[in-house]
Formats: sequence, C-alpha cells, structure tokens
Amino acid sequence: MAQPAQQLPPTPSSPGASTPEHVQPRFSWLPPVGTWKYHALLSAVALLVLGPLGGVAASYMNFSVGFFVGGQVLAGILGSAVTYGYGAEGKHGANYMQTMAASVASLCAMSVLIQSMVWLGMEMPPAWHLMLFVGCVGMFAVGVGMLYTPLLVDKLQLDYPSGLAVANILRALTDKRLLKVSISKLGGGTLLGAVAAWMTEKVAFVGSIGTSAATVGAGMIVGSRITVPAIILAVIGALMTPYFRELGWLGPNDPFRKIGFLLGLAMICGAAAVDLSLLAVQAATRIRARTGEADSGEEESWKKVNVSRLVAWVVGWGAATLLVGTLVLNQPVGWLLLGIALALLFVLINGISYGITDQNPISSAFVISVMVMSLMGLKNPLVGLMGATILLVSTSVGVDMQQDRSTGWRLGTNRVLQFRYQVLGVIMGALLCVGLARVFMAAYPALTINQLDNPKAEVGQWGSAMTYKLVGAIRGLGTLSDSTVKLLLIGLAIGFTIQAARKLLQRHAGYQRYVKSSRAGFAVGWTMDSLLLASPYASSFGGFVAFPVALWFGAGGIFTSVWNTVAKRGQTSHAAGSPGEGEALPEDMSSMSLVGGGLIAGESLFFLIAGLIGLVSLLA
Repeated sequence: MAQPAQQLPPTPSSPGASTPEHVQPRFSWLPPVGTWKYHALLSAVALLVLGPLGGVAASYMNFSVGFFVGGQVLAGILGSAVTYGYGAEGKHGANYMQTMAASVASLCAMSVLIQSMVWLGMEMPPAWHLMLFVGCVGMFAVGVGMLYTPLLVDKLQLDYPSGLAVANILRALTDKRLLKVSISKLGGGTLLGAVAAWMTEKVAFVGSIGTSAATVGAGMIVGSRITVPAIILAVIGALMTPYFRELGWLGPNDPFRKIGFLLGLAMICGAAAVDLSLLAVQAATRIRARTGEADSGEEESWKKVNVSRLVAWVVGWGAATLLVGTLVLNQPVGWLLLGIALALLFVLINGISYGITDQNPISSAFVISVMVMSLMGLKNPLVGLMGATILLVSTSVGVDMQQDRSTGWRLGTNRVLQFRYQVLGVIMGALLCVGLARVFMAAYPALTINQLDNPKAEVGQWGSAMTYKLVGAIRGLGTLSDSTVKLLLIGLAIGFTIQAARKLLQRHAGYQRYVKSSRAGFAVGWTMDSLLLASPYASSFGGFVAFPVALWFGAGGIFTSVWNTVAKRGQTSHAAGSPGEGEALPEDMSSMSLVGGGLIAGESLFFLIAGLIGLVSLLA
C-alpha cells in the first residue's frame, strides 16, 4: 500500500475528544454542547437546508453533465457559520452537519438510477417501493463503510484529499488562532479554484485542455509519489492506443480510458489481494500473541465503536435489502446476493482509490459488476440493473462514509455520533433521491429519452452522461468480449506482482536505511516508488480519467514535491508561523495542503452554485 504524503494524526487535545460539555458558547442563545437541543439544531440545519441544497445540485449536475460534487465543502463552510459560536469546539458540530448533508447529496445523485430504469423501459414500481429499497441499501452501505474505517483511515492512514480539505476548513473557520495563520493560503487557494472553474466553463481554450483546480489541488495534497505513477500509466495508454485499435480492443476514435478503467480496477484488485492477505496474517499473529490478555484501553474514546453491533447492523440491513428486493420489487434473490457481495469488495477497493487519488470510480465499479453478472450468464438487463444498483449506491454512500471518518479522524470527532448523523442523512437522501428523479423527469420530458436509441434527439442541456454509461453497460449483458477478460487478467497480474515486490522491498532493512541516509538514497527511493515499482493504487488513476486530467493531477503532486524540496518546508512548514500562544498548526495543515484544499473548495463551490443557478433559471 502506498504511504500517504503526510502523516495526519488527529488533534489529541481537541475539545471534542475530551470534555465538550465544558465548552461555553459565545452566544447565550446557543444550546450547550452535547444536549438534545444542540443535536436538534445541527440536524435541522443539515436535513432541512444543507442536505437538500447539495442534493438538488447533485441531481441536477448528474442529469446535465454526468458528474456531481458531493457538497462536503459547501456544507462544511456553511455549517461552520452555524457553529462558530462554540469556538474551536464548533468544528465537531460543523463536521456532524457536513456528514449528514453529504449523505443526502450522495444519495440524491443516484437519481440517475431511476432515469436508467426509464431508459430501459422498466415498468416503474410505486415510489415508496424504490425509496424503501434505496434506503435499505444506504443503511447497509454506511455500516460497511464504517467496518472498513479502522483499516483505511486508522491503519493505512490514506490521505482522502477532500476529507483533508474539509478538516482544514473546519479547523480554520472555527478557531481564531488557526484562522489567522491559514486564511491567506486557504482563502487564496479557494479564490484561485473558483476562478479556474469559471474559466473552464467560459474560456474555450481553458476548457479544451482539461483544466481542473480540484484535480491539481488533490495532487498537491498527496505528492508526486502518488501522482507521477498516474501520469506514467496515462502516457503508456496514450502511446499504446494505436496498437489497441489494431487489435480491435478500441474503436477508431475511442480513447485509452474506455479500456483503461478495466485495467486500473484489476490492478487495484491484484494489489488489494496482497495487502489483505498480509493483513490477515498480521491479524492472526496478533490474536495468537494476545493469549486472552485484556485490551490496554489506550484507544481514544472518540474512536471507539461496538464492532459486534456494527456487524449485526450490516447483516441486518443486508437481509432487509434482500427482503425488499425480492418481496417488494420481485427480483431474483441470487443476483441481489451477488450485488451485496460485490458491494463488500468494491466499498473497500473504491475507498482505497478515493483515499489516495480523491476519485471514487463508482461507474467503473458498476461496469465491472455488470461484467461479472454477464460471465455468470445473466442476460436480463432489468435484473442486472437492480443488482448493480446495490453496488452503485453502496460505493457512493460507503466510500463517502470513509471520507467523512477521515475528516473526523483529523479533528477527533466522536465516530458513533458521526455515524448516527450519517444514518439520518441516508433516510432523507433515500426520500429525495426518488422524489427528485420523479420531479425532474416530469418537468423535463427530455430526461426520459433513451439517448442510446435516439442519438439525434434534441435534449438540450440534459446530456445525462452518467445514465448513458450505466444503460450502455447494462445493455451489454451476455456479450462480454475476450479482450475484456484478457485486460482484467493482465491488470490482476500486474497489480499483484508489483505490490508483492513493493512489500518485499519495504521489509528490506538495508534498503530502508539507504534511502533515508542521503540525497542519493532519497532519489533512489523516489525512483522506485514513482517509476519502477509504482503503487498500483496510484497508477490506476491514469486509467480512470481522461489523459489531460492525469496530467493536471500529476502537475499538482510534482509542484508540491518540488516546493517542499527546494524550500525545505514539507511537513514542518507550519514552524514558520505560530497561531499564537505557543500552539503550532496541526501537521496536516502545511502550506501546500491548505492551498490544495482551497483549490478543491473553490471548484466545488463554483459548480454547486452554478448547478443551483442553472436549476433556478430553468424553473423560472
């Protein structure tokens, strides 16, 4: 597993991790921290304002341009305004609100599944049937996401760039001392990100080169050892594209990305097989070593969850999903079970991808699930869609859960409370998901036109790229090509071999001493990590995205690494200034992480606001 560019521990002295009940609000009308009135205030703002705001924008963006912004950044900023009166403790309340609001938005974006059913000619069941099914899957997904949190967030310490950006925003906006030091970097990055996003939309040349402030910002957060491998795979893919076209694996005008995502996902699976095997061995060794000894009790209280109850939650909601799918929606139980099994795998795989590259390849996972069903003989597209829906919703909600936990990990936010907020967000999201799909399609009949069968239809701004991909994959059931199977096998072999070699090298004491001993050793280590034995998780990003996106992602990481090397700032960049009273900035609030997080925030805010303005103008 590739190590993150920075170690990002939570703040142990965080008030939220110790005694929040002693916090005195700055304003007398604010309810005390931890009381039912406090949680009622946060829930009301998140469920009635922030969640629907992000949900409407996410649905509109998926229907129009085929991608969406989850809304964590907007919810974090607006939530900080609500909790500012609690001082530094307010970051936890704002984190609860952005967790809930982001859950609403991520489920609302899944309204394209309802549109896909319409395109496929499926007889639409009553709305409450779909709400119940989506709700059960969402509940299952938050449990699965929480189960993987100790592995991905605590043990592997993945960066989750957007989660880091939100954590920095919440800390800065709710703590005057941190705000004083970080505001210029964070604010400057946010302004630059918004301007870059505006230019992408308004300036033809900027849009044509695939500029993305958020992509550059994510690269700045994770560094060159993660971003350079993505460039390498993208370049290799571009160079081999003519050869793939000769083989018939690509059409005359198809980009490498059309098959690259298969290669990337297979590489992740191969690498994950190595990591999970090693983790299983370590777990077995640890269990034998403990010999019945009691826990040390050193784990922070805010981290603690009841694992037995969590497993029961996952099993219970998995069973509820099966019952609703079979008894209410009349779907075959076998294919629903397969969807649940694939969800357990891809919430982990996509979580790794998101933690490293800030990209959650949910549509790629959807396509893989369809291919697996095709290999197993399924030919009914409607059955395939319902089974794959479990995977799509799970990877969206479950991976979002992991990102929110990474934010909470940096802040020291109580995980049990954060989980409860996310559950409430899923309930609201399930209702709005189906409701918004019905409202949009009733108001704009162009959304109901199957653009695969009617490529020349006038649909205006409703490009529905996500729906186009989903329906196109589903209609390919039963026609899995030999080239696809070969690509998957090649990717699995590459991922497994490289990750096994990386693990052996990481365990070699002499090599580790050498790379830490001198500049020459550092250069050798960088070359091995970035070029010769690059992490399959990092490389896979070059197959998921268009060629320019990989280059911008790489540029961000290279810029950060050059800056840190030349200026000798890196993780100690906070030492140049102090927020006051002898307290230093948290280690993960370096200059580059603040600027990179600002770029993500700026682009996210621009597209969310643009989506809302576009929807309002259509309704006017």
